[in-house]
Amino acid sequence: MQYPDMREYITFLFSMLDEFLISQEDVSKRGRPQTYPDASLIVFYAVMTLKGITAMRAQQIYLFHHPLWLERCRLPACPSHVALGRRYKALMPKLKAFTEYIAASQFAREAGFLQEVVYEDKSLFKAAGPVWHQKDRLNGYLPKGLRGVDKTATWSKSGYHGWVYGYGRHLTSIRNGFPVMFQVLPANVNERKVLDTKKDRLIEKGVRCIVADNGYIDKKRTAAFAEAQVLLLTPKTALAEANELLGADPLYTATQVATWQVARKTAIEPVFDLLSKLLSITGAHKPLPLRNLASVSTF
Repeated sequence: MQYPDMREYITFLFSMLDEFLISQEDVSKRGRPQTYPDASLIVFYAVMTLKGITAMRAQQIYLFHHPLWLERCRLPACPSHVALGRRYKALMPKLKAFTEYIAASQFAREAGFLQEVVYEDKSLFKAAGPVWHQKDRLNGYLPKGLRGVDKTATWSKSGYHGWVYGYGRHLTSIRNGFPVMFQVLPANVNERKVLDTKKDRLIEKGVRCIVADNGYIDKKRTAAFAEAQVLLLTPKTALAEANELLGADPLYTATQVATWQVARKTAIEPVFDLLSKLLSITGAHKPLPLRNLASVSTF
């Protein structure tokens, strides 16, 4: 069996990006037009991530010595590392919208990417540089000699790593691990509140069940989703409650609930593991290579 090569993946990604960007209602802005198109930068960044090249200057050097990638990524010239950093930071809103666009596309439907049941989770990533102790951070005091600290990161506790100074990635995916939505925020942002911001969009997508861990348990929130006929399923959800929302035979409900809960590990954990490997932050909770929320979000 012959598998697609990098060029075929790039062609596919460009075709999806072109469709997506045409569908967006871009408000014209004053000033010079973009030298480097958004689609080109997204594809180039994806290529660099797969190659493990994350530093902006290193990306510029690679492109300078491999001009073939200018043509492959539709770049008119080699951008400076400053231009790359500035443009990457501005791409986050489009990347989030593009992810949702793919999940709702004809391609996703033909591939069987059903969104009736989705899986929600938060994973913590350690910030680059030294930690800023909570007492000092709250007082706005930066100790003398503490250099390179990420000032937009915050503290949160992880069941796997204990207290972490960094960021949280909030991921919504379907059973096969394909992302439906994602968001990167300071670590202390509560996952339940993030889910609230997604509620209306998830309902619009036809979601009937959201599978999550016990960190999402909240009676009022569960009731609010139930009013919209959406089951917020956690390990502590009663079968009677699930059956009332699903409107199915109790035995069927028990089987479905068990299946969905078991599938949560294969829907969420491998995605975070893959991201960690792609971003070279595996091992003993290795820190991110970039600082500040704007840069980390795109990364």
